[in-house]
Amino acid sequence: MATTSQAARGPNVRVQLVQMTVIPGQPEINTAAILCALDAARKVCADVVVFPEMAIPGYLIGDGWERDAFLRECEACGERLREASDGIIIVFGNVAMDWARCNEDGRVRKYNALFVAQDRRFIGPQNGPYPFVIKILQPNYRAFDESRYFYDLRKLALESGRPLEEMIAPVAAGRWTLGCVVCEDAWDENYSVSPLRMLTQQPVDLLINISCSPFTFNKNQKRGAIFSAHAAALGKPLVYVNNVGIQNDGKTICIFDGSSSVYDGAGGCVSLPAFEEGVLTQEIPLNGAAFGVSVELKDEGIGEIYRALLYGVRAFLAQCEISRVIVGVSGGIDSAVVAALFSRLLDREQLLLANLPGPFTSPTTVALARRLAGDLRCYYTELPIGAGVSLTKTQVDGLEITSRDGALKTRLQLTDFMVENVQARDRSARVLAALAAAFGGVFTCNANKAETTVGYATLYGDLAGFLAPIADLWKGEVYQLARYLNEQVFQREVIPQGCFDLAPSAELSPAQDVDQGKGDPLIYPYHDRLFASWVERWVQTTPEEILEWYQAGDLEKQLSYEGKVADIFPDARSFVADLERWWKQYQGMGVVKRVQAPPILAVKRRTFGFDHRESQMTPWFSRRYQELKALILQGSL
Repeated sequence: MATTSQAARGPNVRVQLVQMTVIPGQPEINTAAILCALDAARKVCADVVVFPEMAIPGYLIGDGWERDAFLRECEACGERLREASDGIIIVFGNVAMDWARCNEDGRVRKYNALFVAQDRRFIGPQNGPYPFVIKILQPNYRAFDESRYFYDLRKLALESGRPLEEMIAPVAAGRWTLGCVVCEDAWDENYSVSPLRMLTQQPVDLLINISCSPFTFNKNQKRGAIFSAHAAALGKPLVYVNNVGIQNDGKTICIFDGSSSVYDGAGGCVSLPAFEEGVLTQEIPLNGAAFGVSVELKDEGIGEIYRALLYGVRAFLAQCEISRVIVGVSGGIDSAVVAALFSRLLDREQLLLANLPGPFTSPTTVALARRLAGDLRCYYTELPIGAGVSLTKTQVDGLEITSRDGALKTRLQLTDFMVENVQARDRSARVLAALAAAFGGVFTCNANKAETTVGYATLYGDLAGFLAPIADLWKGEVYQLARYLNEQVFQREVIPQGCFDLAPSAELSPAQDVDQGKGDPLIYPYHDRLFASWVERWVQTTPEEILEWYQAGDLEKQLSYEGKVADIFPDARSFVADLERWWKQYQGMGVVKRVQAPPILAVKRRTFGFDHRESQMTPWFSRRYQELKALILQGSL
């Protein structure tokens, strides 16, 4: 199809990027925000205004995509934007329906689509079957499950008997030709097609990518590198628009950082700040002239995780209409970090710290909890749980139980280990829950990622809470965050030094006496690195690989562990016993507990929940592992 000459198009196009909060499942609210932004775009004489992917319906709405009434409302909202497109080009994301066709599940045909509206009409790709652009590459990894709901362009091409290359085409809008793609279509490294390259085989003035791309630590570095490289390689300016806010799949809360950007044909970049709404109006030269600054590729620090957590928790509190929070503070580092985070979000009278000393709690940790509360200047209380634990022991230990006909009779016994769990449940299910009700708020879960990996937390006890804000951070990262809070955020010692020096401990038995340096069985930072290899690697490791590395003498290098494994485990037998203990926990009761755990704020790769999908199964060891184990243990005799 012939295109307008470059001279007729003009040398520049004024584009406004709208980095908005998209509220999932609220098309009316999102549409009102878009219409308001359009009024502002007209005031600066924008030629093209660009909104994020799924800007009308939201992205993570679960099986809400199966509600026809919701789909009809999204469609109607899109029509309102079409009507509002007089004298301006609007690019936005919405779900698109073909009511005459079905998806492979028998429900109405749905597309994740990009709409271009101008002068009250929708403009589709040249020679395209619909007046909208269809997403081509649908992610089905991490928290994404797009093929469950949406039909993609590759399937449509196959169904239509047309080459995909013929169906990937620019959109001619006004004086410009726009190469439009949706989110994953630019992350094409592992796919057999590159939509952007296919588009630039045809005359294109400007590339546009609309996204709903969640924050992940260090992802912005990769995102900047990918989009900068695309723009430079293709020699075309590229507009990237992402939303802010939070969305979830019920278990994993995704944080959206925005970071919307314009890349020039040389790969330079102009960006909006992360984690806040905003607009960027950019005069983009179409003659290839550079206007951006070089993309700086550097690893993000713990400060970026702090920003993401603070933003995500604030948004979750607002979404749930929660204004008061209780944090059970033990004197340890995890609860101290959680308390410090919430103190940055709530007024002092909205935050209550509760120390719940038990039979084995040290005066040292009680003193640390008191000092933390004093530093944060919020409400504080101490409620010993000894009487409650004793009551439970009195009621249950030695209790005779019988069948109604008298044929069955036995006595129950609470072992010392069971009483440890009774203490943990008494703190959460009884005291913290009652405090939350009386205070008019909710209480937190303070678990970290290492504990969550192997289920080192008590079900209905310290695993309870409305949100697990730091459960995507390994223990070492919790310490880093604590230091950052003291040094950079508060600029004084709010989290006492004793919390750093203390041996991590649940203080549920004499074997966990912190004053004697005793504590939890997890050995940090070794177990952090071991568990991370099971969870966060793109290709996850198993005990088989761990034994291979151990045998080869390069386990430390493979795990990025800075210590020496031999300093922890004096022989192969103790190393293997530890490995099997935690692998069984990870694949066994750890899964059972994670299924019932609170939602987790996702800031890292492979967050537990929908990002890291699991099945409750019997722990598995490969045949090769068993062979390696026998060989290693035989050699240690």
